[in-house]
Amino acid sequence: MSSQKFIILDRDGVINYDSSDYIKTQNDWKPIPGSIEAIKMLTDNNFNIIIITNQSGINRGLFTYEAFTQINIKMLDIINKSGGSIHSIFYCPHTPDENSTTRKPLPGMFQEASSRFNFDLKKTYAIGDSARDIEAAKLAHCIPVAVRTGNGEQIQKDNRYKVKIFDDLKGAVEFILTK
Repeated sequence: MSSQKFIILDRDGVINYDSSDYIKTQNDWKPIPGSIEAIKMLTDNNFNIIIITNQSGINRGLFTYEAFTQINIKMLDIINKSGGSIHSIFYCPHTPDENSTTRKPLPGMFQEASSRFNFDLKKTYAIGDSARDIEAAKLAHCIPVAVRTGNGEQIQKDNRYKVKIFDDLKGAVEFILTK
């Protein structure tokens, strides 16, 4: 296994504001205050940051692969200009009806990332804002952490997962950096 440090982040609701109407264009993508700074902090502390995100809007026909790519280019540009860096992005375009093994809450994308980059999921924090993020992290044997941004209030209301919950990505990262 690699001795490099990896961390997994959900995108919508963790790095950027989420929307029940989906993030369909680069103009819809707006960073949550502190999230870009948190990514820079991780980068400065030698973490390889992997984004793992469900993007069923693609297969629902709400936006194209090209639009998804443009959204990510905007995000990466902002992160890079801040001094942060993203190692890779894994996404699942499938809807819940498609029985995909990569769609969270299943751990397929986590396992694929670990296999591809040879890191130990048991030593990897995974930060999410929804129950499916936490479930996927637990099934992958990661160390799950929740944020209240996005859908995180639902986790706090019923914290059956007994995970640490922070106001936002920056708070979660500050905690992780003390470990």
